[in-house]
Amino acid sequence: MAPNSVAVTMEKPDNFSLLEINGSDPSAFPDKRKSISPKQFSWFLLLKAHRVVSCLSWLVSSVKKRIAFSAKNINEEEDPKSRGKQMYRFIKACLVISIIALSIEIVAHYKKWNLDLINRPSWEVYGLVEWSYMAWLSFRSDYIAPLVISLSRFCTVLFLIQSLDRLVLCLGCFWIKFKKIEPKLKDESIDLEDPSSFPMVLVQIPMCNEREVYEQSIGAASQLDWPKDRILIQVLDDSDDPNLQLLIKEEVSVWAEKGVNIIYRHRLIRTGYKAGNLKSAMTCDYVKDYEFVTIFDADFTPNPDFLKKTVPHFKGNPELGLVQARWSFVNKDENLLTRLQNINLCFHFEVEQQVNGVFLNFFGFNGTAGVWRIKALEESGGWLERTTVEDMDIAVRAHLNGWKFIYLNDVEVTCELPESYEAYKKQQHRWHSGPMQLFRLCLPSIIKSKISVGKKANLIFLFFLLRKLILPFYSFTLFCIILPLTMFIPEAELPLWIICYVPIFISLLNILPSPKSFPFLVPYLLFENTMSITKFNAMISGLFQFGSAYEWVVTKKTGRSSESDLLAFAEKEEKLHRRNSESGLELLSKLKEQETNLAGQETMKKSLGGLMRPMNKRKTNMVFKKELGLAFLLLTAAARSFLSAHGLHFYFLLFQGLSFLVVGLDLIGEQIS
Repeated sequence: MAPNSVAVTMEKPDNFSLLEINGSDPSAFPDKRKSISPKQFSWFLLLKAHRVVSCLSWLVSSVKKRIAFSAKNINEEEDPKSRGKQMYRFIKACLVISIIALSIEIVAHYKKWNLDLINRPSWEVYGLVEWSYMAWLSFRSDYIAPLVISLSRFCTVLFLIQSLDRLVLCLGCFWIKFKKIEPKLKDESIDLEDPSSFPMVLVQIPMCNEREVYEQSIGAASQLDWPKDRILIQVLDDSDDPNLQLLIKEEVSVWAEKGVNIIYRHRLIRTGYKAGNLKSAMTCDYVKDYEFVTIFDADFTPNPDFLKKTVPHFKGNPELGLVQARWSFVNKDENLLTRLQNINLCFHFEVEQQVNGVFLNFFGFNGTAGVWRIKALEESGGWLERTTVEDMDIAVRAHLNGWKFIYLNDVEVTCELPESYEAYKKQQHRWHSGPMQLFRLCLPSIIKSKISVGKKANLIFLFFLLRKLILPFYSFTLFCIILPLTMFIPEAELPLWIICYVPIFISLLNILPSPKSFPFLVPYLLFENTMSITKFNAMISGLFQFGSAYEWVVTKKTGRSSESDLLAFAEKEEKLHRRNSESGLELLSKLKEQETNLAGQETMKKSLGGLMRPMNKRKTNMVFKKELGLAFLLLTAAARSFLSAHGLHFYFLLFQGLSFLVVGLDLIGEQIS
């Protein structure tokens, strides 16, 4: 028998499980795992490429349909002729350059050109295309790469400084928890048996066209546990809808009939937005009789014991100007967008506000759910209409005048988060353009103020520059512009710790205050980079005083906290319109009676819209061009990274590009009806 032969003997022909194999040469049995031939591997790659092309073709067709469907719905903000014209052109230029570079790199990849080509003698270069590629490599390494490397190093330094700031804030929060530090009353609490010992408190509810939430905010403020003769509620209505004004007046009348000290106030000249509304209300003669003022936006519903938990902190503490409560969100689990917002705001309140309140006695007023000493407002200049962040403005001026702030993390006031990306984007634009306006205006006052040098440094370098300017600058520049460009400039390639390890660590720190959000770590990281384009654009417009920096758009509310009462509310609304038209409460003429009834029916339909959406009413999605431009830029860079087998760079660019694409097509959050 040949040495490599194998004898197989069957003892039971009907049972193939019993076999005896004679032969001890293991070389006769090759490994079961067969090596893949180059031809099979090529077919495998072609199959994968076919699937990728199919997905991309479907994606492109979906984008075309969405753009065609939404062409009439693109608002002024997304129009290239509006404020985003320069930014949109810049993104398009980067996209065109990246596509051209990708085409060249694909040709070079299949022709097996490499970086050694630049070292070859010129007489060994054949063809115009090959010579052009060699010239591009030389120009890239001599001129472009040094510039990109310098910019990336600068942004990396800013990134590390901001990451260190986050780490220090978290350590401060851990110290507060470990030592159980919390604001304590300096004097005995208010005598609950003696109503005359309660200070006079003014409650202000500024609103503007808040149809969905006005009833719940007025109701919550009217049920605050405080002596009726020691409290006055001002409903400051800036609505331009006569029907809505009528409804709000009637709601105020209902609570006034129950013995609540509440008044309705409407401005004839609506200037200055919220700041103008509050400023006008503070000019009333009766305000001088009150010691404190608390402010609630229209979607905020405080608990009845809110004043008893906040106002006593002023007693025996004459330097205290503000007591700020924490926000909680009734719709934080409504969709992915609200979950991601909840992560950011939980970190803001749990860490930033609490640490700054404990160690510095200063933080930015949140504009609502806070109690001010009226004397502090007056000495600081009152409400000013010069920026869109009047709350931060008055807080900075009060801090410069020596007033101290207290933050109460255990006192919560429920409110709503924006459920659509369009509403959230407009809100974030206002929140990030206003601080830059304020920084330009307040910088001379900060320098000339009598506060300590440490407090001046905190205001200028930490409060304004680091957290309001540097953060949106480096996050957009480093992760949305430099990173995709480095795929075409290998000399400037960013290390993994910049694009992966440090961002994940910082995201973990941000999620710590909301531990239930850990499953959303990766979406949160991608979404924060996606929002950087909006924040960067807002920061630039505020810093250089572009027209969009002065825009004020009321954040759209849905009335989630009172959705269960919508049916009863709609019936009540219809009765009010009928009664008012019959009694002539608003001196409506008989000729307009039919129009009023029709308006009442339309109002009822709008009120029921959140609970009973008409089946024949389609939701329309916006198209955000800047986000779409960045999506294709990042996906183009991901394709280039795939050719170079960059690994984590490829996956980061791919998922970040898809994140921009989802946001650009308005597929996150609730769509606008």
